[in-house]
Amino acid sequence: MRGFVWLDKPTMSKNNPSSPSNYNVTSLPEIKISSNTSRFKYTNKKGDRSGIRISRIISETVRMDLKNVRWFVMGDDDTFFVPENLVRVLRKYDHNQYYYIGSVSETHWQNHEFSYNMAYGGGGFAISYPLAKALEKIQDKCIEKYPHLYGSDDRIQACLAELGVPLTKEVGFHQFDLHGSVMGLLSAHPVAPLVSLHHLDKIQPIFPKLSRVEALRRLNKPIKLDSAGLMQQSICYDRPRGWTISVSWGYSVQINRGILPAREMEKPITTFNDWYATGDENSFTFNTRTYHKNACQRPFFYLLSNAYVTTNHTTSKYVYDGARASKCKWRMADPSNVRHVEVYKKPNPNLWDKSPRRNCCRVLPTSKNDTLLVDVGECRDGETI
Repeated sequence: MRGFVWLDKPTMSKNNPSSPSNYNVTSLPEIKISSNTSRFKYTNKKGDRSGIRISRIISETVRMDLKNVRWFVMGDDDTFFVPENLVRVLRKYDHNQYYYIGSVSETHWQNHEFSYNMAYGGGGFAISYPLAKALEKIQDKCIEKYPHLYGSDDRIQACLAELGVPLTKEVGFHQFDLHGSVMGLLSAHPVAPLVSLHHLDKIQPIFPKLSRVEALRRLNKPIKLDSAGLMQQSICYDRPRGWTISVSWGYSVQINRGILPAREMEKPITTFNDWYATGDENSFTFNTRTYHKNACQRPFFYLLSNAYVTTNHTTSKYVYDGARASKCKWRMADPSNVRHVEVYKKPNPNLWDKSPRRNCCRVLPTSKNDTLLVDVGECRDGETI
């Protein structure tokens, strides 16, 4: 895997003492400067003509004539990739064919405004090498037809549409056209590898009480242990106490009062708002469930504090997020007594070589009243939620 950072102009010179040449930057991507795009007309009053420059990065990279290339992948300067899962997604497809792979916005009106057939650039997208070569041949003439478009990703989609290539949607690419906390969304991730996160400067840190950078460093712990299983949801019941448990491995655990069906638990809780901050739960491109006003129906969230490997499995630890629990009058076991959750799971790098299926989880016995123990793994024959 190779990478480049494309800029509109040099930021440092060789005579500058802060030049990268004076530092050991061998682990960082090489910096490239985009060619001048002033000859292209741009008429969108709401956007920025930098969209033209960015849209041509794929073509400019093709012209570098790199060897042994299968895919070109683009992201923004605020895109976080899980490289192992990116590879897992792309290897499903024949890189010798024309493929344009990515995902749409989470906010309906964004897709209505731009396109439901466009890969949103911040979430990242991939173009196969043959398609990138075909795009390079037509792109400059193509973008001359679209001076009115807003940005880079819509220009790329417009030109790929002229080549007759549709978007292949992979839901693990996350544009995150959202505001607030995405805890509810990441706690009910689709059954697909988590490939990318975007707009991390717009949403709240994915781990509250940490900075955005510290939160990503914490997320790197489970990524290093079992990237294939990152944020994969498993659902099980603690029947003696009447609880529904949901594990988003490597990120969070939920404890819900009552025995809730899987169909309901698969829906993200609306801890977040749409891109336009309307507060309308119908504005998303996926089903959601309400963050209940009734204290008895609110989940208890436990967030990752640590993850490590033991003899033959991983151990991930989660602590109560600290939200003050309102009094519930239901006559049943109170989850607020649980302060810690430990999850045991064997790494499974081949998880996505099979047909998609959630893992299963099982509540384990423990003598500690303040701790819940959970085992996560492949579902056994005949095992359901």
